[in-house]
Amino acid sequence: MDSLVCVAVWAVTLAMVMAFITWAYRWSHPKASGRLPPGSLGLPLLGETLQFFAPNPTCDVSPFVKERLNRYGNIFKTSIVGRSVVVSADPDLNYYVFQQEGKLFESWYPDTFTEIFGRDNVGSLHGFMYKYLKTLVLRLYGQENLRTVLLADTDGACRASLASWASRPSVELKDAISTMIFDLTAKKLISYEPSKSSENLRNNFVAFIRGLISFPVDIPGTAYHECMQGRKNAMKVLKKMMRERMADAGRQGEDFFDVLIEELRREKPVMTEAIALDLMFVLLFASFETTALALTLGVKLLAENPRVLRALTEEHEVIVRSRKDRDAGLTWAEYKSMTFTSQVILEIVRLANIVPGIFRKALQDIEFKDFFYFLENFMHPVDAGYTIPAGWGVMVCPPAVHLNPEIYEDPLAFDPWRWQQDKAEITGGTKQFMAFGGGLRFCVGTDLSKVLMATFIHSLVTKYSWRTIKGGNIVRTPGLSFPDGFHVQLFPKELTPSSVLNTACSV
Repeated sequence: MDSLVCVAVWAVTLAMVMAFITWAYRWSHPKASGRLPPGSLGLPLLGETLQFFAPNPTCDVSPFVKERLNRYGNIFKTSIVGRSVVVSADPDLNYYVFQQEGKLFESWYPDTFTEIFGRDNVGSLHGFMYKYLKTLVLRLYGQENLRTVLLADTDGACRASLASWASRPSVELKDAISTMIFDLTAKKLISYEPSKSSENLRNNFVAFIRGLISFPVDIPGTAYHECMQGRKNAMKVLKKMMRERMADAGRQGEDFFDVLIEELRREKPVMTEAIALDLMFVLLFASFETTALALTLGVKLLAENPRVLRALTEEHEVIVRSRKDRDAGLTWAEYKSMTFTSQVILEIVRLANIVPGIFRKALQDIEFKDFFYFLENFMHPVDAGYTIPAGWGVMVCPPAVHLNPEIYEDPLAFDPWRWQQDKAEITGGTKQFMAFGGGLRFCVGTDLSKVLMATFIHSLVTKYSWRTIKGGNIVRTPGLSFPDGFHVQLFPKELTPSSVLNTACSV
């Protein structure tokens, strides 16, 4: 009897081992109707997630992507957080993916990202609903409101914030800029003023951001858990606010949340309350974090490149000298005249690469030709190209394009003059530049981001000099962060110490 039990146990164990080996083989060798891009799917389920999230302390392309580009070329397959993904650093394929939105591809993010931003977030919506929400958001972020309202608001916020910071011995720039922009945009979006609220809404978003791009393990003590708790707490505030406003029939519209409430009160509303709440959450996040990171890196780059800082300062001093009142607020005409500033902003966001990847999903099997493979095989009767299977993700990789030496000479150099050769005002993305996305989902907050950066730069270089106190190191995991902060000391220009003057306003 014992021998029979041993044989049975051995047979079950062998069957389980064989089943696992078969499953692992099928995982690493997925079926496809054509030739899959080269690459590895890594370990079953885990894939290459750990390598993807490995920290990178430079502005260069992440080692995860760079190593695979060197090994496989501009297009390769991998697996991240349990999903098979084709990563593209090919400008032509990237452009094709953006242009085929809603036809061959649709916006998609891994399940963990969907949990973070909400299942009804605008990035997960398609077709009419996405276009409808985009139209609503453009009421706030469109050119007309930027010109008539938001330019003056951003100019005032930058002036007041910089004056406050100049009274301190040191300011952590990333946190300070984040606070400034969050307070400005939260007031426009939900009439939120931290001094009048019992809820510190921004702290919830800070917790959310810390774990936004982290390994997705939702247990106490992990960054991902902290992220989810931050979202949960922020959503509680927004839900409470929505209930109060929905119950106040006599409330007059004051902010963008009121616009959404008005839409929800229609006899047959297009959106749901869940969609409205997720939209507000995404807008509050996107409005401040990405721009704050870019501006912080921008100040660091200006401090390290005195020639760029001098040219930038000259452009803004010409604007100030041409005014009747040197202390007057920035005008729309002055903003639109900032040619070199526009080049500086484009160069900052090219190097910042705030978004490490833009995700889409193939709606059907998609074949595309690889030019070099075609050249190698044009004499042979083979299908020269790759297939992206239906349901697979596609990760467009902007950093790999923005830092490609075949596209940008000396790509890691901070050189705004490189944009003189092309039209600096990019409004829809190109094959070579996709810092704000591309296609139908080109970022609706692009113009606001540019206005914020330009108004901040204007006040900074015309009224202040600065020196670095400590920090400034960057880490990408794969998103950009300043783990040690970036601490600077600001000086009104008329009070600038000679030690700062002698180092072109930087250390």
